[in-house]
Amino acid sequence: MSADVSKLIKKIEADDVKFIRLQFTDVLGMPKNAAIPAAMAEKSLTEGTWFDGSSIEGFTRIEESDMLLKADPSSYAVLPWRPQEGKVARFMCDVYTYGDKPFEGDPRYVLKKIMTEAAKMGYTFNTGPELEFFLFNLIDGKPTTQFPDLGCYFDLAPNDKAEDVRREIVLALTSMGLEIEMSHHEVAASQHEIDFKYADAVTTADRVMTYKFATKVLALKHGLHASFMAKPISGINGSGMHTHGSLSKGGKNAFFDPNGENKISDIAMYYIGGILKHAKAITRVANPTINSYKRLVPGFEAPCYISWSAANRSALVRVPAARGNSTRAEFRSPDPMCNPYLTFACMLAAGLDGIKNKIMPPESTNVNIYHLTEKERKRLKIEMLPGSLAESQEYLMKDKVLCDALGNHIVETLARIAVAETDAYRLAVHPWELDRYLATY
Repeated sequence: MSADVSKLIKKIEADDVKFIRLQFTDVLGMPKNAAIPAAMAEKSLTEGTWFDGSSIEGFTRIEESDMLLKADPSSYAVLPWRPQEGKVARFMCDVYTYGDKPFEGDPRYVLKKIMTEAAKMGYTFNTGPELEFFLFNLIDGKPTTQFPDLGCYFDLAPNDKAEDVRREIVLALTSMGLEIEMSHHEVAASQHEIDFKYADAVTTADRVMTYKFATKVLALKHGLHASFMAKPISGINGSGMHTHGSLSKGGKNAFFDPNGENKISDIAMYYIGGILKHAKAITRVANPTINSYKRLVPGFEAPCYISWSAANRSALVRVPAARGNSTRAEFRSPDPMCNPYLTFACMLAAGLDGIKNKIMPPESTNVNIYHLTEKERKRLKIEMLPGSLAESQEYLMKDKVLCDALGNHIVETLARIAVAETDAYRLAVHPWELDRYLATY
């Protein structure tokens, strides 16, 4: 047993932890976990813990079902909402197969693989996502779309009746190691946002999973349902996961150039060029459900046009005003239903492709794209993001850079899911159809 593991075992004992959750993520971005007694922590940290992966979405076939969870020591955190007597802690885990090989279908491994490629070029990829979510009333224990509050952007009590819920979530996340920068009521009724400080992409993806898990658990304690669905209600804003990305090299922000135009470096421009080039394919991962495409429509602050700008919030990629070490590119299309590991991996793979091939983006778009006519958009060569899950899946399958980054196992799983989801939706009879046709025909 290494000195680091020995130190961690002592901390687990000092924290009076009795159970440990070994947490990992499936291809859909759903958190999964197995609980072990604290006495088994040493084994999990050194040898790993075997489990059956055949029932996990996108993992493996039943004849190859034995898989190994290896706990990441740096991810140790006590779950503050669990009983303080006989505490529960968690580790984020990497998934391995026989022969101590990383599992190609593990989203965390996919991101780590691309991060290693970036490291060989001298870069560290940092991300900072902004996750929006709705809080809805529960009736008889079942989620509804009824609003517990009718607050608006940056409102406070009494209009914002959920500020105590947000406060509890912030305190819980802080105790688990997240550095919270801001929390506030969002634009739509009962819509909220909590922002945490950026970090390397793997750490950030772990924190996204922690954020979503903690938010749902603590909302439930208050009799509410927290939903990260992209567009739960038509006619109002959906929920996004705007993701700020930057590359650092030698401890310095590689996107900042005091002598560059707008003080933006060529590396940043190439990164943006790569993101725009691969945007249609990235959409399959960043917007992974049928519902996601009901958010990506004009008029509700969600981007649907492939463009970039130094300030324009109708653009797909925006470079916020801050410079120096805070220089970054905000990718605005992802929604919080996405798998953060796979989304960050696609963003990085696209950005690195831009850097390797010196792909310069087109001229920035500094007008409100929503107000342009189709003819004006064509003149400016502004294309649209895919309008459906099936369409974005087609673009992904044609994108060699992203398919290579994700690997055959993930790509084949995404293709299978897209077909199943599209067929299920196509064959269902929806309330809209009944309202429109039943009485008339």
